Amino acid sequence: MPDKTITILGCGWLGLPLGRALATGGFQVKGSTTTPEKLTRLEQASIEGHLLRLNPEPEGELSILLQADVLVIDIPPRAGKQGDDFHPAQINHLANAIRQSSIKHVIYVSSTSVYPELNRVAVEEDVQEPEQSASPALVQAEQYVQRLAPDRLVTIVRCGGLMGYDRIPGKYVAGRTVDSGAVPVNYLHRNDAVGLLKAIITQSLTGVYNAVSPEHPTREAIYRKSCADFGYALPTFIDPVSPVPYKVISPEKIISDTGYLFQYPNPLSFLYSSGA
Repeated sequence: MPDKTITILGCGWLGLPLGRALATGGFQVKGSTTTPEKLTRLEQASIEGHLLRLNPEPEGELSILLQADVLVIDIPPRAGKQGDDFHPAQINHLANAIRQSSIKHVIYVSSTSVYPELNRVAVEEDVQEPEQSASPALVQAEQYVQRLAPDRLVTIVRCGGLMGYDRIPGKYVAGRTVDSGAVPVNYLHRNDAVGLLKAIITQSLTGVYNAVSPEHPTREAIYRKSCADFGYALPTFIDPVSPVPYKVISPEKIISDTGYLFQYPNPLSFLYSSGA
């Protein structure tokens, strides 16, 4: 397997450690960044760095990046002033370029935000079309990637809330008022996100997968422990005026297909640190 060349589009908070782990495992790794200053960080992680922007058309060294066997697309959607159509347009332009490339396997890092909060367990088949989704633009982006099959292997990985290291839950709610304390979390530690993506790459798995920790403690339990551990001001927990809707994302499919053993199955035991 390590004779494969892997390109990661988006070497950010998840993409950079993923690339580092793959390079350590013997793979040739290329990666993109939007900033020249970050090229040195990629080089230090044994990643061949290239500049690329998607505005939404690709600007930069895309042709070199597409000279690979596996392509991981890890570009978080940023709506805001650019509008909901911007990210699907980015992915559509990428997909058109991929069709002209030697890429054999495309992995798109999506999000469990596609699932509406229906007060029940959510599985992959629950959202297949934009109109079923709480984030229709994200499903549209998924579909642009899915249409690359059957000419290429295609995998959609819907990650839960990525946490760990410097992403400490308590700092986001310190001193605030929280009325959603009873809601279960759907978190994924960054180490496990890397581990699951590595498993998908090495096993050439295809399809749609949820990637979340198998345990789902409440937000209140998470926030209380996080604030106690790191000295943040505890939020004020109040009862909501009406029940806050929730969802529990099931990772059973990805666990079954990969055989992966989570380093951090319980978000109450996630590893955190001040550095990334």
